[in-house]
Amino acid sequence: MSGRTPGQRTSSRWEEITAANPAHSTWYVERFRAMVAQGQDIVGEARLIDAMLGRRGRVLDAGCGPGRLGGYLHDSGHVVVGVDVDPILITAAEEDHPGPTWLVGDLAELDLPARGIEADFDAIVCAGNVMTFLAPSTRESVLSGFARHIAPTGRVVVGFAAGRGYEFPQFLADAAASGLSADLLLSTWDLRPFTNDSDFLVAVFSLEHPSGDSR
Repeated sequence: MSGRTPGQRTSSRWEEITAANPAHSTWYVERFRAMVAQGQDIVGEARLIDAMLGRRGRVLDAGCGPGRLGGYLHDSGHVVVGVDVDPILITAAEEDHPGPTWLVGDLAELDLPARGIEADFDAIVCAGNVMTFLAPSTRESVLSGFARHIAPTGRVVVGFAAGRGYEFPQFLADAAASGLSADLLLSTWDLRPFTNDSDFLVAVFSLEHPSGDSR
């Protein structure tokens, strides 16, 4: 359950951070621009998603920020929609990575068909610790939204670090309750295995079908 009453919107932790420090979003954008200028690799997560798809795959970049992953995936030949609650980050994505469809939106209220975009994504990627920037009461709503927006054979890939207020077992339980079946657990985006001592989780999910089998 979302923990919200009808008609009530709960601010995310990211929105609380930016409300307290209005310069935070701009700092975040410039941080990644500086990393690119320095030649640092900032698209490792996107390479994994690219490897999971055929050409012209439909990708939802959930919590896309300034577009580093969605931009790479677009340039790799995929059809990309990016959604983020922060309009400053979306503006940066539009400036730095033209091509994808960039939208301001709350992942807890995700309804892309209402905005004229089909909910049949081949992959949904949620990287950059996005899950830990959500309001805790909306986590399951966000995961349920992912389940509603993937194609029957699509996959959802979520990665975030430990020690950020969302324990891995609870996350996996929330995902299962939202209709997502965990197919693979990794400790890094470069495919190292997940163990009980891992301080990072990359989880690959598919849609749980009514029979109880994922397809």
